Amino acid sequence: MWSAFIVGGPAGVLVDESRSASLVVVGTRGLGGFTGLLAGSVSTQVASHADCPVVVVRADCATGPGPQAPIVVGVDGSTEGTLALRFALDAAAASAARLIAIYVCQTIPAANLGPTTWGSYEPAQAEEEARRLLAEQVAGCAAEYPQLVIECRPVLSLNPGETLVDASRDAGLVVVGSRGRGGFAGLLLGSTSHTLIHHAHCSVAVIHPHPTDQQDFAG
Repeated sequence: MWSAFIVGGPAGVLVDESRSASLVVVGTRGLGGFTGLLAGSVSTQVASHADCPVVVVRADCATGPGPQAPIVVGVDGSTEGTLALRFALDAAAASAARLIAIYVCQTIPAANLGPTTWGSYEPAQAEEEARRLLAEQVAGCAAEYPQLVIECRPVLSLNPGETLVDASRDAGLVVVGSRGRGGFAGLLLGSTSHTLIHHAHCSVAVIHPHPTDQQDFAG
């Protein structure tokens, strides 16, 4: 570990440093934070613009995740979601924590030919599809971690952020991709990750893909 004194805006300096870093860790609120805001402007900007994973640590989290505090990861099939799953697997293995992989199903199943409304299809069909997709994604990454206890939890919800915030109540860490399956290309931080860094009950890891990661997935 080394320390340095750098002149500049905190967010800009940390984003610059993230280009050659493997991880950036920030607090939820700095000296100028407003009491009503869980995440301050610096942590929000760094989580949005960094070129590496960012962990936003809650001020009231004295310790990291342990065996009694599971790690929760949001899985959605996106590149960022897969990278988040790999990060969560590494974190769970390092801390001997249980891993809960959550897939929030928001979409109408492909076989549905009726009206495209939330109540127009069979929930059991949607849950089974979500369970299958989640199992496939976890199995593809979890083979290297046979010692881990992994729970796959498909959830039917129109609000992934709210679902993961609720799951964070008993977690030591929540891991999500910077942008999910439905993210817009112009947005650097998706609605789910934005919701979590402001409302989660534990620390949050926001995973950004490096250009090399994107090339690997494209190839």
